[in-house]
Amino acid sequence: MNMKTYQTLLYYCYTTIEDAEQFAAEHLEFCTRTGLVGRIIVANEGLNGTISGTPEQCKVYMDAIHADPRFAKTDFKIDEVDEPSFIKMHVRYKPEIVHSGLRNPELINPQAETGIHLEPKDFMEMKDRDDVIILDVRSNYEHSVGRFRNAVTLDIENFREFPDKINELAQYKDKKILTYCTGGIKCEKASALLLKEGFSEVYQLHGGIIKYGKEAGGKDFEGKCYVFDNRVVVDVNQVNPVVISECRNCGTRTPKMINCANPECNEHFTQCDECGEKLDGCCSEACMEHPRKRAYDGTGYYVKVPQPVNTQKKTSVTV
Repeated sequence: MNMKTYQTLLYYCYTTIEDAEQFAAEHLEFCTRTGLVGRIIVANEGLNGTISGTPEQCKVYMDAIHADPRFAKTDFKIDEVDEPSFIKMHVRYKPEIVHSGLRNPELINPQAETGIHLEPKDFMEMKDRDDVIILDVRSNYEHSVGRFRNAVTLDIENFREFPDKINELAQYKDKKILTYCTGGIKCEKASALLLKEGFSEVYQLHGGIIKYGKEAGGKDFEGKCYVFDNRVVVDVNQVNPVVISECRNCGTRTPKMINCANPECNEHFTQCDECGEKLDGCCSEACMEHPRKRAYDGTGYYVKVPQPVNTQKKTSVTV
């Protein structure tokens, strides 16, 4: 059996963090010292992260998180991988761990009210009932490459557009709404907002698509799941898998998703290997001519231009 050398952890935790900006600086120092790579968002409302490292490094991190009473209930989704899913370690402070697009985001508090959490086996049992609607709360590029069969999808480029789409869902107010996303974090706010808008029965897939794949075999999830690291997409369904996405350029069925090699375009789109070679990883011939076009290595994943990260402050290292 081929044992993977590294692990990738996907997790979030809604909890109150006092002086979250200071915490972010200290957390960056801790993660860097531990040898981890990844991306973590810190806000006063909690943590949202995907990190990668050796099993030993990941255990140090999970043990430290669980030892902190604020994060004791954090649910880690663990993937075994051949190589780290990131190149650098970033920890950034932001106003929210998921940008809701609300003028007063504090009105939505997942710690106080949210949809009923469904474990994967319960979600699988409920999703095909006549009185149920499955709602994908992710962005276009995510659900274009993979989604649950018969799911309702929204035409949004970013989750912050979700509140403006709720009126389109009014026709389903007499149904049970089952929300889902990649790891569960967007559903916490989406389900809370739906409840505030008068939807009476709202549920969410606990742990998201990733946990559903691990615990329910991914049954009826069609395509692949988009992830926010250098793997780009991952397999979910081991029961009845199909490919649903098509190459933007030729229409061939392909699960491969890339970023356009033109950095000023950088669009997420699906493209088969043949078109990738022909267009050198670009979405169009016009983008091929861009003077800053990045070298295409067949993956279509590019490290983002470094942005300022938290400076380390004169404090003891804590998590």
